[in-house]
Amino acid sequence: MSRRERSGFAGMDREKQREIARRGGRAAHQKGTAHEFTADEARAAGRKGGVSVSRDRDYMSRIGRAGGLRSRSGQHRPEPAPEAGAPQAPVRRSEDESLPTR
Repeated sequence: MSRRERSGFAGMDREKQREIARRGGRAAHQKGTAHEFTADEARAAGRKGGVSVSRDRDYMSRIGRAGGLRSRSGQHRPEPAPEAGAPQAPVRRSEDESLPTR
């Protein structure tokens, strides 16, 4: 089965799309129907997105672990001082481990 050709707006040159979108934005502002987020609205939207992604605890655990391993451009972070009487087990990860994907 062959791929469909893009038609209409999707088939236009990127620059042409941008120009049309720009004109629409200007027209909406002139008409008074354009929406501009307030700081409170933006904050609420960001919080909503954070709540949504953090529902997947396994994913959050994987990205947190990967972030710790990749911090400081791959440099090793100093080990925290061990608690008194706590057993120590070094954790080694190979350099070629990929970051988790969602």
